[in-house]
Amino acid sequence: MSNNTKDNALDITHNLNKHRFETNIDGELAYISYQKQGDYLVYDHTIVPDAIGGRGIGSALVEHALNYAQDEQKKVIPQCPFVASYIEKHPKYKELTH
Repeated sequence: MSNNTKDNALDITHNLNKHRFETNIDGELAYISYQKQGDYLVYDHTIVPDAIGGRGIGSALVEHALNYAQDEQKKVIPQCPFVASYIEKHPKYKELTH
């Protein structure tokens, strides 16, 4: 038995009203929020409650958000340190930053 969410895909939804990508696991809401600035998406907060931390949820949310930006041909401003760190570790996303 594994607690790693990579073993099964997360159900990540785009909450357009709240400008965030979110998932609910074990009754806990985790999300990455953004602000629109022209052709840019400013990823400002990645929130994963401690109760569900350490399972790769934050990374899955960031990957989903970056893929969304790529698909929408938007540039990314990684205001959130977690997002910036993820991009550093995954150079294929560097082209999305300004």
